[in-house]
Amino acid sequence: MTRVKKGASAHKHRKHLLAHTKGFKYGRKSKYKLAKDALRHAWTYSYRDRKVKKRDFRQLWQLQINAAVRPLGINYSRFINGLKKKNIEIDRKVMSQLIAKYPDIFAKIVEEVRGEAKEVKSVK
Repeated sequence: MTRVKKGASAHKHRKHLLAHTKGFKYGRKSKYKLAKDALRHAWTYSYRDRKVKKRDFRQLWQLQINAAVRPLGINYSRFINGLKKKNIEIDRKVMSQLIAKYPDIFAKIVEEVRGEAKEVKSVK
């Protein structure tokens, strides 16, 4: 029986892992033990922050919409409620783009919704 030496496969494994640490600082890019730990953290953060990125952008769009509708006489909450009542299905990203590129079209949407929002207010 002959023994199996894992030198070649171990080297291949380490080389593959170190390829992922390109651009890291100090020993984290060249020393296997440090690189392994750095990658474990990096991949954890990248997975988590793909979710956080979506959350942050939605929050940004909400702020932009609120800032745009307030001078037009309505707040964000009533505006979104009015959109739902009128069955206007435009997502917040597109709404934010409308604010930046076509404010006149956005103002027309707000006018359409504001009537619905006032009706809701008067019913109370």
